[in-house]
Amino acid sequence: MKILAIDSSAKTASVAVAQDAHLISACFVNAGLTHSRTLMAMVDHALRQADLTVDDVEAFAVNAGPGSFTGVRIGVAAVKGLAAVGARPCAGVSTLESIAYGFCDTDAVICAAMDARCGQVYTALFSVENGVVTRLTPDEAMLAAALPARLRAYDRPVYFAGDGAMLAADACKELPQGRLADESRRFQHAYGVARAALANGNFDPPDQLTPAYLRLPQAERELKIKKGESV
Repeated sequence: MKILAIDSSAKTASVAVAQDAHLISACFVNAGLTHSRTLMAMVDHALRQADLTVDDVEAFAVNAGPGSFTGVRIGVAAVKGLAAVGARPCAGVSTLESIAYGFCDTDAVICAAMDARCGQVYTALFSVENGVVTRLTPDEAMLAAALPARLRAYDRPVYFAGDGAMLAADACKELPQGRLADESRRFQHAYGVARAALANGNFDPPDQLTPAYLRLPQAERELKIKKGESV
């Protein structure tokens, strides 16, 4: 199955074209440019490099969250629009899970972490063994300072990855098994999105694709606080 996958969940952005789990072409940008400016140009570039058109794509996948509210919405909207032509199936993937799929060649625990601001991270733990990724904890938002207590239970190498990896690694600097992932594969990537989507197999019609936020946007949280409502 030919899959076009997208990530725009944080400052980086990427597009990958894969034939099942085999990567055909990819485009990655970490230049601080807005996703609304770069994303569709990257889709076009990745398809041209694969000698394909969007009509050749059989399924789509996207990091549906957690992450930047604007970035996640842009990625989900792009995939919904591309998949709507011909009503082709698409999959929303956990951004944190897609990060773990960048480490299929390791035997380790992956602490996927994204910067959630104010000393917090969006995070989840995954075990990787013999190329198989297994989820250990659900996606959640928590203080980075709370990570060491959770990770001390593991005696295998623990790799910190994602755009919040440095924040997590700094909070866990006393953890002997902790390792900051190399920058070449630290950030979320659309190829991981494609691999996670294939592993999960949850492809649905495009109208069922929605963002998956772990918390409300700041403006909505502040409004609830003013109203005396719980957040």
